[in-house]
Amino acid sequence: MATVLSVSGSPSASSRTHRLLRHLDRRLTAQGHEVTPLDVRTVPAEALLGADFAHPAIVEAAELFARADGVVIATPVYKAAYSGVLKALLDLLPQYALTGKTVLPLATGGTTAHVLAIDYALRPVLNSMGAAHIVQGWFTLDKDITVHEDGTLSVASLTDEALTQVVDQFSAALGRTPLLAAAS
Repeated sequence: MATVLSVSGSPSASSRTHRLLRHLDRRLTAQGHEVTPLDVRTVPAEALLGADFAHPAIVEAAELFARADGVVIATPVYKAAYSGVLKALLDLLPQYALTGKTVLPLATGGTTAHVLAIDYALRPVLNSMGAAHIVQGWFTLDKDITVHEDGTLSVASLTDEALTQVVDQFSAALGRTPLLAAAS
């Protein structure tokens, strides 16, 4: 199957966004994909904020993007847009780092007022980076994600059904990615 880079754009390890993404990673792995997690918050701040393109962590991130057939990008929504830490990383990647890739954008937030953040903030950046196919993304309300005391996660039933469908569509689209990449 495909190699998937799963990018958490959350600045917090305990965030709902991060935990939801890792929950979805398990579904992709169960479908036979090789999933590599990348938590942007672990990239050294001096590399991100200093725009150090040569920093080993930035070079490694760029290599992870290059090796992936597909990329899942998840972000919390702050001030009606994706996270600053995600923006900093995307700015340091090669201009066409997503060429030939299938991309699944995901976002979480506290209010439905931010539901369009994927389409008006994140999708244009992904397009500008050459993504071959950006599948239907999904916005999940924070209230639909519950982290239990033991660290397990549960997702509201209707939201879980919608996320399952979105992830399955992404998975199916990955099967078509090599043809798109070869034609480039």
